[in-house]
Amino acid sequence: MTVNQTKAFSKAAKKLKANQKSDLDAAVRALVAAPDSGDLKKGDLSGIRAYKFHIVNQLALLAYSYDETALRLTLLALLDRNRLGNPAVPMG
Repeated sequence: MTVNQTKAFSKAAKKLKANQKSDLDAAVRALVAAPDSGDLKKGDLSGIRAYKFHIVNQLALLAYSYDETALRLTLLALLDRNRLGNPAVPMG
């Protein structure tokens, strides 16, 4: 399976500390193992999935898309619980 990341995701991931990065890596490994585990969004966000997990005891949301035919997982955004209402602001 190929795992791609958008520029917004890579910028947010780059700002994480080592212990936060390990939690993110574990979440990405869980998604690679079971790509359908995130909640499928509806309406304008159809085709996007959201995976909730914890980064150092704080709720985080990982937005991603999965293409079964190409076996490609694209990581779109990483948000913490304080920014769930404003997805334009990445976690960091």
